[in-house]
Amino acid sequence: MNAFLDDFVVGAMLLASIGYAAFRLGPKNWRRRILQASSGALATVPRAFRLGGLAHRLEAASAKNQAACGGCDSCGAESASAPQSSGEITVPVAKIGRRA
Repeated sequence: MNAFLDDFVVGAMLLASIGYAAFRLGPKNWRRRILQASSGALATVPRAFRLGGLAHRLEAASAKNQAACGGCDSCGAESASAPQSSGEITVPVAKIGRRA
């Protein structure tokens, strides 16, 4: 029985690490789907377990438009582009000649 419990714990930890890696490193579309599926599964659990709040938080997280950095969602709210510094020199490619 002890060997079975050891194998079960190792397998559960392996599945948890694979799931975490897929959630963090996978496409954001996967994240949204995983969050929606888990919130739907938690919403069907009986009220006696009191998981309704967690289901609502997961639903809100799946509906949130996640920015590229995953941060504050204010990307692009500031000025469109920063002015170029006066110390930067730009030379068009057509003006660059070949040396013989």
